[in-house]
Amino acid sequence: MDDQNKNLILATVLSFLVILAWFVLFPPEETAVDPNAPAVTATEETGSLTAPAPPATTSGESSVPDAAAAAEVTAEDAPRIDIDTPALEGSISLEGGRIDSLALKRYRETLDEDSPIVELLSPVGTPGAYYALFGWAPGDGLDYEDVPGANTDWTRTSEGALTPETPVTLEWESPAGLTFEREITVDNDYMFTVRQRVTNTGDADVRLAPYGTVARHGEPDDLSNFFILHEGVVRMSDGELQELDYDDLPDLDLIQREAARADVIEVAQDGWIGFTDKYWMTTLIPEPGTSFVSVAKYVDGADIYQTETRLPTLDVAPGATVETQMQLFAGAKEWETIREYQAQGIDGFVDSIDWGWFFFLTKPIFAVLHWLNELIGNMGWSIIVLTLMIKALLFPLAYKSYVSMAKMKELQPEMEKLKEKAGDDRQKLQQGMMALYKDNKVNPASGCLPILLQIPIFFSLYKVIFVTLELRHAPWLGWIHDLSAPDPTSILNLFGLLPWGTPDPSSIFFIFSLGILPILLGISMWLQQKLNPAPADATQAMIFAWMPWVFMFMLGSFASGLVLYWIANNTITFTQQYAIMRSQGYKPDVFGNIRRSLSRKKSEG
Repeated sequence: MDDQNKNLILATVLSFLVILAWFVLFPPEETAVDPNAPAVTATEETGSLTAPAPPATTSGESSVPDAAAAAEVTAEDAPRIDIDTPALEGSISLEGGRIDSLALKRYRETLDEDSPIVELLSPVGTPGAYYALFGWAPGDGLDYEDVPGANTDWTRTSEGALTPETPVTLEWESPAGLTFEREITVDNDYMFTVRQRVTNTGDADVRLAPYGTVARHGEPDDLSNFFILHEGVVRMSDGELQELDYDDLPDLDLIQREAARADVIEVAQDGWIGFTDKYWMTTLIPEPGTSFVSVAKYVDGADIYQTETRLPTLDVAPGATVETQMQLFAGAKEWETIREYQAQGIDGFVDSIDWGWFFFLTKPIFAVLHWLNELIGNMGWSIIVLTLMIKALLFPLAYKSYVSMAKMKELQPEMEKLKEKAGDDRQKLQQGMMALYKDNKVNPASGCLPILLQIPIFFSLYKVIFVTLELRHAPWLGWIHDLSAPDPTSILNLFGLLPWGTPDPSSIFFIFSLGILPILLGISMWLQQKLNPAPADATQAMIFAWMPWVFMFMLGSFASGLVLYWIANNTITFTQQYAIMRSQGYKPDVFGNIRRSLSRKKSEG
């Protein structure tokens, strides 16, 4: 195999890696489990959540109080307080004080104007129950009946709905002579602040430990199970990000006193933990500078996934009042919103967006794309402008590559002479070609460099388009109403002219259901090839002939935004290469190469 064939095959393999590289999996490191962590259990009768029990002693012994199961209630069974903000609507159950009904006003399930808004949280007793719960674990001399838990009947002491202007206050009197208050506030976006106060009206010291829990009954129905995307537990612990998939939690070590499988981390001062979906998230955030125990847990036998923040134990003297505060983020992973919360002191909160292993590329790529969208007002055109900017940055390397390729073409006659002289002596041929390259200052591998650089850029842009909320339902023009989804048109119904729909994505025929953008992609790759005559070698000619159409089918079901980027990239590359070849004294004959290619195929047929 000569050098041209080797270089061609290498370039081809690298090109396919642009599409296939992201299939490589990098499993996260396992975190050690604390065997002294406290318990959360589930009742066999209902399978419902029990309140978590953080340790309420500081002597090194763990207190594992009995907890009452959360009542199987529905939204209609318990009194509720409405939630009404510019971004959220829902309600709080007075039974347990659970924040368990929440929908996102700014987002709909589909592009249909009549589509329902996205539901994030749902009460116990409904399919896929998902909620936040706050409470106190009892310490020395107290029992669970003495502290508020999952099914405590709270009394509201404020009027009206929970809005950014009107907080809600709940109160409960304990049989042990303790008065508990819970004040809940919410901002204009997605952040709740929960302040818990306890006043000791008795005549003895008491010890209590505050906690917060986000519980999810079963895996979400819309779980993608797509390995490029993380869905499950996400947490920050003193600057270290950790991600646990739902499948990871049942495989954790069983903590007997927990009656669950748990992953426990002691956080010194800054952190948060919660569940992340593709576009939405529910996260518990203790006050910055506060130490706490961060717990990710799976309750065996109940199919309940939990995240917990267990705050330090507090001593409450007779007549004294103590207060603790925790925040709850429940909403959409909007980059600007989350970045603003991070600026307000939530460490590493922007990393709750799944930037992936190429975060050093995905973060700046998205930041530039977002900035362009703010200027242009259209994410599709922003992708095209971003492509221009990337190509401009890579132009010096591309220029050297194209110049080197042009010189290689000039050396073709001399290379043919070397082959004739060397005959079957491969070593002599290699030595002669290396000397020829050195004398003419040509690097035969330089043509692969732009392809190598395209691999991480392509992967990073794919990641950005796939995981960021700002691309969801973002239109471009005409028929492209969602750049995060595949081109909705299909050649099988002549792009909507024929009276039938496209095949279901699960159908084997779906791969042939090419839209306009994938077809344009294939054409752009094909035209780019025609800047040069078809290789004389039959193997090379066959690979070149098939490559555009293979890529067209491979990318056909990818997000429209990614295909749009690749079309723009091919178009700009064609223009750059044409101009550079002309500057080197070589005039590409695109139409002549097309005619010769068609004539060759006709003669071979």
